[in-house]
Amino acid sequence: MKTEKFSFTGHAGHALAARLDLPDGPHLATALFAHCFTCGKDIAAARRIAARLAGLGIAVLRFDFTGLGHSDGEFENTHFSSNVDDIVLAAKALSDRGMSPSLLIGHSLGGAAIIKAASLLPDTKAVVTIGAPADPAHVVDNFREAVPRIRAEGSAEVRLGGRPFRVSHEFIKDVEASDLDTVLGTLKPSLLVLHAPRDEVVSIDNAARIFMAAKHPKSFVTLDDADHLISRVADAEYAADVIAAWAAKYVELAPPAPPPGAPEGIVRASEADPRGFLQDIQSGPNHHTFADEPLAYGGTNKGMSPYGFLAAGLAACTSMTIRMYARRKGWPLDHVRVDVSHDKVHAQDAETGTRDRIDQFRREIYLQGALDADQKARLLEIADRCPVHRTLEGSSEVVTVLAE
Repeated sequence: MKTEKFSFTGHAGHALAARLDLPDGPHLATALFAHCFTCGKDIAAARRIAARLAGLGIAVLRFDFTGLGHSDGEFENTHFSSNVDDIVLAAKALSDRGMSPSLLIGHSLGGAAIIKAASLLPDTKAVVTIGAPADPAHVVDNFREAVPRIRAEGSAEVRLGGRPFRVSHEFIKDVEASDLDTVLGTLKPSLLVLHAPRDEVVSIDNAARIFMAAKHPKSFVTLDDADHLISRVADAEYAADVIAAWAAKYVELAPPAPPPGAPEGIVRASEADPRGFLQDIQSGPNHHTFADEPLAYGGTNKGMSPYGFLAAGLAACTSMTIRMYARRKGWPLDHVRVDVSHDKVHAQDAETGTRDRIDQFRREIYLQGALDADQKARLLEIADRCPVHRTLEGSSEVVTVLAE
């Protein structure tokens, strides 16, 4: 994943800091991510979800609202409506780059702001909320004891997440005046509501209210025992995978055509999480899957191992080769199944004359149909003509260069 620093002008004329996470492979769509109240673009949930979506071909812009993180301006002078304005301006900045966002994602109060902003962005095809309140005024519960002082003095300093923030009376009036129910009732983009049943900051009844207020198409998925900040890696990855799978139904994810005359293409492996072994595997512009290691070897077991892919290549090539030959001969082959296992054996067991260990692929071929003994024997011989089989049996050269 490539990450670019990105900046644009916010609602009050201040420079807002952002990061644009780009896919290593084809760029299939663009998403805009709005963070939670007093959080920032670099919180774990935003980074991890953006990374997983980028691995699936979706570029993601995440930014700091005015007065937060690395963005200029004063938080005291912001409110819910100004957050909505910042989202609209972020979308415009992406559009100016030719990357108009079709997917909007909002976490917590950012989810409420995303719903409101979606009504102002006609290119939006899909909206996702994560742990969002049904009423923006819900955020006031974080500093309820300070509200009388804020109303009396115009503003006051409160502590949120262990940090001091100055909240204005204008902020309270703005969130209390916000009405999401009306917006949800006329929301045109498809809606996905993600919420954890055990969320202790924004209870799950908020998700129910959002879901019921919106019209179809809409979907609801629980995040099981995730916390409000989606702080665990597994929860963030799950949320990203759900978002990507769901969005594919509503957002145009058609990949670009390969260059004219190009070969079959490149197979690219990109780390999904540098702390483990999970890899995003992109084969040319059209195919994506995962590679991983088993739990016993420090992986997360979310994809086949490298040797598993090698065995899969042999099994698939064998089956295809047998099918092509039987089809050409017009033989009654109803079904082919090829089971391949991999192991290390002593070379002397393979009669090579050395004591080194070599790779052994055991291949069992199952043929169904009204085939006679001679036809089965011939198809077994044809299996050895599988190109992958010949590659594994022959000598191969791997040329490695360092990319600049």
